[in-house]
Amino acid sequence: MSPGAPVAPVAPPVLALERATMRFGGVVALDDVSMELSEGRVTCLLGENGAGKSTVIAILSGVLRPSAGRVLLDGAPVALGSPRDARARGIATVYQNLALVPLMSVWRNFFLGQEPVTGRGPLRRLDARRCRSESRDALSTMGILMEDVNRPVGALSGGERQAIAIARALHFGARVLILDEPTAALGVRQAELVLQQVQHARERGAAVLLVTHNPAHALRAGDDFVVLRRGRLAARLAGATVEQLAGLMAGEG
Repeated sequence: MSPGAPVAPVAPPVLALERATMRFGGVVALDDVSMELSEGRVTCLLGENGAGKSTVIAILSGVLRPSAGRVLLDGAPVALGSPRDARARGIATVYQNLALVPLMSVWRNFFLGQEPVTGRGPLRRLDARRCRSESRDALSTMGILMEDVNRPVGALSGGERQAIAIARALHFGARVLILDEPTAALGVRQAELVLQQVQHARERGAAVLLVTHNPAHALRAGDDFVVLRRGRLAARLAGATVEQLAGLMAGEG
């Protein structure tokens, strides 16, 4: 670069919390917490039960508004009025319950509430062929080869269900993907499948927030690490070890 050449501007984080505090009466659930989610990076939010992780999820997904502090989207303050408002702005949250219907097929769950139609007027009908094709292709893009998308979701493993929920969020335009303890109830193989989906989401340019209490899973998938303890920020790290993260969560750091 020649002397005096202009420096390219650094893009702001896609989504950020700035000095967020959340009070419920006399209880302070979150106290002056700041964190950033950047495009193409996985930020892991760690903490024991009661650390404030669920409160962060609720604020970023539009369920709660902070008592103090603010949410920034692309560097500008934003008031997220509801989960629907957050989704419309490209912020998708995948909760542990996944919002999937076990008795319905993979493709019906994939398009649940956003079904494409064909025909006009009284002849309008669900475009099932398109749903099957698009859901199969979207899953394939995420590394999930599922030829029979007519299978009921209830027949799939926990890891496969998580993969469907993640692929669905990205297919419908999520720029920010918030994952609430996606590996908490899974065995080793199924957890690995989910962590692979997290990597796929990163590769597609999403800003991912992986919320977990498992330091090993965080290190397997994460780029940046935020540790909460009793509602306060214990650490923000760009690199760590399992022992470091576990110690910080336990209050040893």
